[in-house]
Amino acid sequence: MTTAREAEFVSVVRSNPAVAEILRRAPQLGLPGWYLTAGGLFQTVWNHLADRDPQAGIRDYDFFYFDDSDLSYEAENEVIETAASLFADLGVDVEVRNEARVHLWYEQHFGSRIAPFESTEDAIDHFVSTTCCFGVTSDADGGDAVYAPHGFEDLFAGIVRPNPRVPMQHVYEAKAARWTTEWPNLTVLPWP
Repeated sequence: MTTAREAEFVSVVRSNPAVAEILRRAPQLGLPGWYLTAGGLFQTVWNHLADRDPQAGIRDYDFFYFDDSDLSYEAENEVIETAASLFADLGVDVEVRNEARVHLWYEQHFGSRIAPFESTEDAIDHFVSTTCCFGVTSDADGGDAVYAPHGFEDLFAGIVRPNPRVPMQHVYEAKAARWTTEWPNLTVLPWP
């Protein structure tokens, strides 16, 4: 059952033309467990709260899927190239990643090891801030499903909270510093 806050969230994120169009086109990719997630969603809400253009300050749109049938770079890259073609005219960077293979490169990129994710939802659960933990997927008929493990209250209150599941203080603090430069009305909670 959709709550009023969830309906508001969907309405706000769909007010961003890039979000709306990515969600409309994404089912064409036929990918398992896909979600549009992270900054393209929560930053659209922050823009709404600050009465800014829905796309202001958004660097990229994270698009996750989960396919553990082929963990090769080549298979993921083929999906990345297909998606790049599908979204090319949107004028935004859609960053596509197979969350089933993140553990293969994560340590080299972030300096710490992680266990393989079990699903796209599991990957969303591991963002450095709980404020980032959102995903929206849609079906061919345009129906939306939202994944929001920490709810919507912090998001709509402009609160950035560290995720205790991800012990990466330096990443949290770096992201929060960028976010408060772009959205100075945010309240960033300190690392515990």
